[in-house]
Amino acid sequence: MYFDVIIIGGSYAGMSAGLQLARARRDILVVDADERRNRFAKSSYGFLGQDGRDPGLIAADAREQLQRYPTVHWLNAEAQSAKRIEAGFSVGIGAGELLKGKRLILATGVVDRLPAIPGLQERWGKSVFHCPYCHGYELDRGRIGVIASSELSMHHALMLPDWGETTLFTNGAFVPDADQSSQLRARGVTIETAPVREIRGDRANVVLEDGRIIAMDGLFTLTQTSVPTPWAEQLGCAFEDGPVGRFISTDAMKQTTAKGVFACGDAARAAGSVALSVGDGALAGTAAHRSLMFDND
Repeated sequence: MYFDVIIIGGSYAGMSAGLQLARARRDILVVDADERRNRFAKSSYGFLGQDGRDPGLIAADAREQLQRYPTVHWLNAEAQSAKRIEAGFSVGIGAGELLKGKRLILATGVVDRLPAIPGLQERWGKSVFHCPYCHGYELDRGRIGVIASSELSMHHALMLPDWGETTLFTNGAFVPDADQSSQLRARGVTIETAPVREIRGDRANVVLEDGRIIAMDGLFTLTQTSVPTPWAEQLGCAFEDGPVGRFISTDAMKQTTAKGVFACGDAARAAGSVALSVGDGALAGTAAHRSLMFDND
């Protein structure tokens, strides 16, 4: 079968794109490896109408609704390649199988790389977070730690006092200068310069190299992000440098610099959330449909 659009990635952005195309009665294929970025979190916040729900249930409901449309095809698989062909694009799915479509939407999300501190990864999405708007409120103005990964962690540290009593653990990532220290003090942030040895406990106890243990109700840290596949570059898509990693460059309607290729969600913006991903996907889906209608070459 030759699809109108192949969507790589079946999380919030990919499904939102698919919904617009399904409602335009276009034949679409969603290829999904079931690796949502927020799969480690038990609750999702900040998405209107779904605030506080299990993100897996939000995704499951969305998939069930999307698959009610008869022109939607879903493949649980990891895409192995994506290439331009004479009549559109081909997507490889293991064992040499090629699927073909007229347009391609990349909704692959990103991979997070956390600071190499024992105990941090295990608590990711549970008591260690990256987005104050997504998880800060639930800490109930408690004790919040910021584990610095670079000088950009200043941004986290200056924001988080609105959500609780904040301590910045610089952890050798950078040394605040006089102006930065003044800004932090003005916001009531405590600066802790001792290196972090590990994170332990049910929530987020920070164990320092000097033996001290500082109890926290939650931690925030900036990850380094990357698009998990090389296909965007291989297809000719340009990238932009964001504060924590490169992302696929698009125009206002999520068209990349490669004709016929659209991108949405965390792979195509400098920062992300469920709500932003859903909006991105809706734009990408409608733009891909418009392309099918009006772009003949």
